[in-house]
Amino acid sequence: MKVGFRQLLEDANARIETLGAEDVRALRERGEVLLVDLRDRRELERDGRIPGAFHCPRGMLEFWIDPESPYHKPVFADPHRFVFYCASGWRSALATRTAQDMGLQPVAHLAGGFTAWRDAGFPIEPVTAKT
Repeated sequence: MKVGFRQLLEDANARIETLGAEDVRALRERGEVLLVDLRDRRELERDGRIPGAFHCPRGMLEFWIDPESPYHKPVFADPHRFVFYCASGWRSALATRTAQDMGLQPVAHLAGGFTAWRDAGFPIEPVTAKT
């Protein structure tokens, strides 16, 4: 293997902005960020999410960001400061790098992901299963 996931993460983390849970909470409370939850639906239903977060499954990120894509989501064209998160910060680090490379700005990710948020005792809202 030429490049493994650890090298990809190291490269991504060297080029992206990483924010701690306390910083993200403060930005969220001031309405200065749009949180983007990259976890899959089963994770949301099992664990909940950060209140007000926009759900974008990691596998759809590039398609939802690109305005030329038939799957584009207008939320990514609006002027926001985006903060991505996943369960532990790996997927969000790679996603932040990809979004940044695509031209989405400003963008950062939550160090430690949802786990860090939950462990800090910050608010979580339940997500119900879609029928």
